[in-house]
Amino acid sequence: MTHATPETPAASTAPEAQPSLSTSHLVVVPSYNSGALLLPTVRAAAACWAPVWVVIDGSTDGSAEVLQAALPTMPGVQVLVRPRNEGKGAAVLFALEQAAAAGFTHALTMDADGQHPAGHIDAFMRKSMQHPDTMILGKPVFDADAPLLRVRGRRISNWWANLETVGDGIGDSLFGFRVYPIAPLIRIMQARPWMRRFDFDVEAVVRLSWAGIRPINVSAPVRYPRPEEGGISHFQYGRDNVLLTWMHTRLFFEFLLRLPVLLWRRLRRPAP
Repeated sequence: MTHATPETPAASTAPEAQPSLSTSHLVVVPSYNSGALLLPTVRAAAACWAPVWVVIDGSTDGSAEVLQAALPTMPGVQVLVRPRNEGKGAAVLFALEQAAAAGFTHALTMDADGQHPAGHIDAFMRKSMQHPDTMILGKPVFDADAPLLRVRGRRISNWWANLETVGDGIGDSLFGFRVYPIAPLIRIMQARPWMRRFDFDVEAVVRLSWAGIRPINVSAPVRYPRPEEGGISHFQYGRDNVLLTWMHTRLFFEFLLRLPVLLWRRLRRPAP
C-alpha cells in the first residue's frame, strides 16, 4: 500500500480544507487504465471525504504514476496496486479485505472515469450511517449525452434483479455508485469464485438482498465524459452482455431454490 506522505503539503498546492478522517466509512475507487480522468476524479472524491482508497488494477496507461506523483497534495488518499488486471469485483474485494482488517465497516464504491458524482459522497455516507444495516444504492439520473443503448439496456438487468429479489426495491442494479456494508459482502464474495468482473455490481446487490440487507435508493446524476474530455469505456457490448446473461441464469436457478424462504421473509417484513 502506498500512501500520502505525512508531511504537510505546501500551501500553494494543498486543498483549502480537508474533510475529517472517518474510521468507519471509506471511499473505494477501482481503476484500470482510466486515463486522464483518474486524477481529477480522485481529487474530487478526496475533497468530499476521507479516506479514499484507489485500487490500481494492473493499469498500463501511466495513470497510476500520475496519481502517485500527486499524493503529497491529497493526504486522505491511499493507493493500492495490483500487479495484473483481474476485474472490478476483484479490485473491490482486495480493498474491502484490507479495509475490514483496518476496522472499517462500510465502503462507497465509485468509478474512476468521471461518471459518478463525487459531490454526493457525503450524502450517501450520512444515509449509510443513519441506516447501517442497509445498502445505499445510487439511482442514476442521466444527462442528455447518455448513450441510449446503455440507458435502455440496463432495464433488462434491473427487471431480472428485482425478480430475483422478489421485488426488494433495487432501483438500479448496474450503477456502481453505492455504499456497501463490508463484512457481509466479503463473506458473499469469498464463498464464490465469480463476481470478479463486470458482473460484480449486479450480483452484489442481489446476493446482499438474499442475505437480508435491504436497499435504500438515492438518486444521483451520472454523466458519460466524451472522448475529447478523456472519457474511456471498457464496456464491451457483446462480451459483457454474455457475462450478464450467464450471471442472471445462475442467479435465477438459485432464486428458484431460495424462493420459499424469500417469500416467507417478505411476508414477515414490517411495512417501511
